[in-house]
Amino acid sequence: MRIVFLLSAWLLSFGALAAPGDVATFDRAAWPEQLSSPTLFDVASRAEILMFARVLLASESLDEASLAQRLGLRRINLESINHLRQRMWQRLLANYNFAQQSCDQDASFCFLVEDMETLRGQAAKFQVSDDSYYIKWAEPSRLFHARYLDEQLRKAALFPQTSSEIDRFGDYERNGDEMNDRLFLLTFDSAANALPDNTAWIAESLRKSNMSGTFFVLGKDIQARLGEHSVANLQATYSQQCIGVQGWEFRSHSHWQDWQDSVRRSVELVKGKLPENFVPLFRPPDGQRRSDAEGFFTSQGLRVALWDIDAQDGAGKLKGNQSGQRVLTLMLLWRHGVINFNAKQDAVKTAMPWLITQTAPSGIGWEDCQDAFR
Repeated sequence: MRIVFLLSAWLLSFGALAAPGDVATFDRAAWPEQLSSPTLFDVASRAEILMFARVLLASESLDEASLAQRLGLRRINLESINHLRQRMWQRLLANYNFAQQSCDQDASFCFLVEDMETLRGQAAKFQVSDDSYYIKWAEPSRLFHARYLDEQLRKAALFPQTSSEIDRFGDYERNGDEMNDRLFLLTFDSAANALPDNTAWIAESLRKSNMSGTFFVLGKDIQARLGEHSVANLQATYSQQCIGVQGWEFRSHSHWQDWQDSVRRSVELVKGKLPENFVPLFRPPDGQRRSDAEGFFTSQGLRVALWDIDAQDGAGKLKGNQSGQRVLTLMLLWRHGVINFNAKQDAVKTAMPWLITQTAPSGIGWEDCQDAFR
């Protein structure tokens, strides 16, 4: 009865959240500890995994009509939503198993989890007591994860009619699922706007930190830069970094008649002018691409490069500090993956350095861009 009561209470609070479209944010100051060691990273990771699992479990009690209303949609693809939930549960179980390996060093948020059944059982009864050291974290975290889950369920509800990064169409598409625990890749998208373009600043910052990232560029942007600067200047800008393409223009590649030409022209230009930096990757703008494109990408020797962790810094949605704290919270939850920043929003100039500094002692690793998506 206690579990049923708790589930009902959480379900009611799940339905009382903000309207569809609100972006999940979280102030990491609510967490009382610095991520100053791999063990403390695991403590925070276990906490976020359990809280998200609790919210995910609560969402499963909504019937189809209630869920559609919750997501602000008339119709939902329930099969796609259930497929996403299943993948999330598998990832949560694997992640908690990794995170509990340090329980002998710090037992905070350590509970018996041996399989999916025990994980769901712990999620159903998970709560933070009023006198807990972590009590100021609990409610803000719950709100963050409920809103974040809304974001993901809404994308799944629309998939595949509206394609996005929420799922893959085949093995020729890659995200961060296959990366090792505690390993992350930094990637940077372009956007329709021309300015600001923080590419040079980002690349130089990464070099100073002995790191690399993958920049997904527009063909027309590279053409414009070559009209103003020499090839050598462009090569210096991207030195030690990787370059994939987003097409010739930042527009949906799912219904654009010339989408194949957009990809081919961009690849030809980047590969010809920046061969040392080019990697055979296409990132669809906003994740929108065709479901029947495998033959084309295979013939071109390309992979579709998606992402797992969205900074939500596009179009000025989140400010730099909000963006960085969102990314860090999702890193604790998913424990590995591909991070997506926007190179044409100034938020990245605050979020990325903060993120690197905050995680420096936590035992995570940053994937070399040349080794990613293989």
